[in-house]
Amino acid sequence: MRPQSLADLDPDLVRKTLLDAADAAASHTMPRFRTALAVDNKWAEGFDPVTEADRQAETVVRELIADRFPDHGIIGEEWDEKATQGRFQWIIDPIDGTRAYISGVPVWGTLIGLMIDGRAVAGLMAQPFTGETYLAMPGDAQYQRQGQTQPLKTSKITELAQAKLTTTTPDLFRKNDTEAQWNALWPQVLQTRYGLDCYGYCLMAAGHIDLVVEAGLKDVDICPLIPLIENAGGIVTTWDGGRAEKGGNCVAAATPELLESTLKVLRDART
Repeated sequence: MRPQSLADLDPDLVRKTLLDAADAAASHTMPRFRTALAVDNKWAEGFDPVTEADRQAETVVRELIADRFPDHGIIGEEWDEKATQGRFQWIIDPIDGTRAYISGVPVWGTLIGLMIDGRAVAGLMAQPFTGETYLAMPGDAQYQRQGQTQPLKTSKITELAQAKLTTTTPDLFRKNDTEAQWNALWPQVLQTRYGLDCYGYCLMAAGHIDLVVEAGLKDVDICPLIPLIENAGGIVTTWDGGRAEKGGNCVAAATPELLESTLKVLRDART
């Protein structure tokens, strides 16, 4: 079972830390967004971009978390892990969707999450250009914008033929030798949208998209989003039905029925 509490942590402090950390990250991401950026490539072959905004945003988030929770571990996209012997780990992707960021497309976001005993229990996606925040605490998931707050709730879609599907790019499946599974799945859904990065998962938590399927994710790509989807009523697993905190090939579905149908298609296409 996913932990339903924050153990001995103060929920108000956890919530405030998530929001304050997102604001701190925005102080570095927003001034650079839609400007002439220096972009480094982390891969020897292919393209995995990183900018100074990624590095600086993660640095300030790490500093804020370490100041409030000095004994907690921290896992980030850009810097080495801060290890811990305790139960608590924070996980950070300062700019999920750097390709979108450097292209001026506002579907990137800052992801920050909290794990207890390896399970994601609280998380946030902040998109500062649009002023949107998707925030999850145990038993609660909310959408915030311009001082207004709304509960997040996944759709009730149960059939693939009625489902709106998204994935960041078909390249994910080519790179991870899962193109056959993807090609078996996408023709069965109502429509497919590309290029949404973390924003697609949040739209699913809000009931606008029904299904997200991706391959080769890192832990920082998915872990902070798990509480948003689960507390909105959805389900996130790996393609073999396991927990998704460590990344890999992942599915997020609005309903158990939709998840089951999706996993069956992926499983059958592999055999």
